[in-house]
Amino acid sequence: MVSLTELKLAARLARRELRGGIRGFRIFLLCLVLGVGAIAAVQSVAGGIQRSLTQDGRAILGGDASVRVLYREATAEQRRWLEGQGTVAVTADMRAMARKAADTTGGETGLGASGLVELKAVDGRYPLYGRLTLTDGGSDVQGRLAAHGGVYGAFVDDTLATRLSLKIGDNLVVGNATVEVRGIIDHEPDKAGSGSIALGPRLMIAMDALPATGLIRPGSLVNWSYQLRLPEGRDAAAWAKTVDQTFPDAGWRVRDFHNAAPQLTRFIDRLAQFLTLVGLTALLVGGVGVGNAVRSHMDASVHSIATLKCLGAPARLIFQVYLMQILALAGLGIAAGLVLGAVLPLAAGRALAGLLPITAEIGVYPGRLALAALFGLTTALVFSLWPLGQAQGVPAARLFREGSAGRRGRPPALVLAALAWLAAALGSLAVLTSVDQKLAAFFVIGAAATLLLFLGAGTGITRLARLLPRPRRPSLRLALTNLHRPGNLSGMVVLSLGLGLTVLVAVALIEGNFRREVGESLPANAPSFFFVDIQPDQLDQFRRTVMAVPGAHDLETTPSLRGTIVRVEGKPAQEQVHDPDKKWVVNGDRGVTYQATAPAGDKVVAGAWWPADYSGPPKLAISKDVAQAFGIGPGAHMTLSVLGREIEAEVAVVRDLDFTTLGINFTLVMSPGVLEHAPQTHLATVRAPAEAEAAIQRAVIRAFPNITAIRVKEALATVSTIIVNIGMAVRVVAAVTLVAGTLVLAGAIAAGHRRRVYDAVVLKVLGAVRATILRTFLIEYGALGLVTAVISGALGTLTAWAVLTKVMNMKWVFLPQTLVLTALLSTAITLALGLVATWRALSQPAAPLLREE
Repeated sequence: MVSLTELKLAARLARRELRGGIRGFRIFLLCLVLGVGAIAAVQSVAGGIQRSLTQDGRAILGGDASVRVLYREATAEQRRWLEGQGTVAVTADMRAMARKAADTTGGETGLGASGLVELKAVDGRYPLYGRLTLTDGGSDVQGRLAAHGGVYGAFVDDTLATRLSLKIGDNLVVGNATVEVRGIIDHEPDKAGSGSIALGPRLMIAMDALPATGLIRPGSLVNWSYQLRLPEGRDAAAWAKTVDQTFPDAGWRVRDFHNAAPQLTRFIDRLAQFLTLVGLTALLVGGVGVGNAVRSHMDASVHSIATLKCLGAPARLIFQVYLMQILALAGLGIAAGLVLGAVLPLAAGRALAGLLPITAEIGVYPGRLALAALFGLTTALVFSLWPLGQAQGVPAARLFREGSAGRRGRPPALVLAALAWLAAALGSLAVLTSVDQKLAAFFVIGAAATLLLFLGAGTGITRLARLLPRPRRPSLRLALTNLHRPGNLSGMVVLSLGLGLTVLVAVALIEGNFRREVGESLPANAPSFFFVDIQPDQLDQFRRTVMAVPGAHDLETTPSLRGTIVRVEGKPAQEQVHDPDKKWVVNGDRGVTYQATAPAGDKVVAGAWWPADYSGPPKLAISKDVAQAFGIGPGAHMTLSVLGREIEAEVAVVRDLDFTTLGINFTLVMSPGVLEHAPQTHLATVRAPAEAEAAIQRAVIRAFPNITAIRVKEALATVSTIIVNIGMAVRVVAAVTLVAGTLVLAGAIAAGHRRRVYDAVVLKVLGAVRATILRTFLIEYGALGLVTAVISGALGTLTAWAVLTKVMNMKWVFLPQTLVLTALLSTAITLALGLVATWRALSQPAAPLLREE
């Protein structure tokens, strides 16, 4: 039992020794500041976003609760029921083509610049919560959107205004209607609540103007949203649960303000988790520096420890004294890291505002900062206990005899038990605080294995260098000897840089594969356009119009409907999902089509397609993801709800869809004879040379104002921008890991500085010239940097491959240039730090050192 008197004595001794300064702990402090600061910054940003989602949930959703339905409006009965529940605001969202009205010549309007837009029609009650503001400070939504002189108003996103060179007062043509631009949108309160990726900028019009556009036709892809302000005191979550009971077959998607933007929430949670794990990697790298600093401090304190032991101090008191020093310094580093992590998000608030669809409430979040502090403290203790435990177990006589605490054996069993408990606690903390605990568990196992691997690699280099034959050239022979002599830096260099470089390689390869998948690897036969909302009676004329443009070829069309999976083998689909990672198949509508024959190049995993003249009971071809979600195959029965009508079909085919071709793919394909007479539209793709794309777009817009043309390259550019923004955040945090590794390496080299000075002096006295000594040390550091790069490249490549193929289900492409750059970076960092240390050693005069010896 530790007495209070003993603790007071330990605290007094620790305080007295710290009066000498913290010069040897600079790397210790910097590593903790970087690691804790990175985690605290990520957690602060995530906390700000989640607070905004919680506090502004009503504005983001557009009401206390929201009911969304695809393709069709609520029926009169459903609308009356909703009106009886509270105040209802109605919006309609769809993609459309808009063009700037050109000058008139001869009484006919020419065709101005055009582009894809996210069209939103709002009624007179919009918005129920929050405020839509314009760049000129105005917020009179209904007044500006109302018809003036027979022309309705419109608000446009700044991106659309720039793209089409629009200014206030200009006219826009959308569908068959002409609207006047009366404002540039500054803030749209419910923008994040839509849950879908915006492929075009916003165009907002009044609901009364929507019929004139001619865009609302049977089967048109329109999201109708009914946003409700419930009576005071009504529980929105409880109300949302009653909707499906009242209209069980309506096919509605119901949400309340507590879950206003679920997709955004999941995205932010997962991104925050990933960045936190990368930040934790930086902290683990810094932990190596912490351990080095503690070990150096214990070596420097060897005489003090020996003296205390000779005066009768028990081993426990020695341990307490130096543990208190480490805790005090760790507290200082953690506090500085928390300040850095809290301030950085505030400084980056303006940049975040341009990347997020909501305004993040950046501030100080004690709970999240406490989590970062706990990570920092646990890491500091895990890497400090081993050298602290070694110090207390060495007899005083041995300390005086060796003059160094460098060889003390293993710490006592109690210290080892505490070390194991803390390491387990650190891993458990990483797992239990993660959204995806499975991924976090893999991270913890991988981080531990990587640390052990780099430690083993350092030991292997030392042993290999000892076994190799001695070269004849003096500089090579000395460099090889330095790799295995007592006190060599091989292990520390490999471990210090290895983790940081591994993270950078993995991040670079993942991002590079993303870029290649989205844009750079665009298939040579990828379509130029997707056309949406083609009405059945327009199909023949549409084909003639498109194919009349020189260069257009390979026009493909297919019917398009939307449906939900409601039952599998007679049981509710939500209850039948076997694979939680594929729960998305039952969340919302899925694309449905029908066809008589298998698509060209179709990859059948199980079963067989029905005959071309099949006319029997409904059969279904499903994608492999849908089959895996429910654990089913051919012969199973699924029930789809298509436009409110339930259709039970037998699964005949399981297909492996290849979305990288960018062709038309449906996860659900029905046999003929079931859906032909249902309200539907058609999708189409066409291929054309780049010089013909503008002509095709103009021809389609002129002849079919209701058809939406999505240019594939522009859509991919939008997705690529999102990936670039995410990649930037990941690279910044990964760079922190490399900086931490560089600091640790610098600390390790600095710890060996006295030994380097001694070597340089002896070599100079024996007649070695400066160039030979410099070349010797640079060969040593260069070899260590190159070996570290090879190991890091292999581990980073393996990590990236596993993440892409096993977690993201993407194709893997090896990018050798990334590994070459990593090798160059690793070698350059190691050589640069080694060169600085060597130059300083060579600059030391020989006489003072020889006198001391």
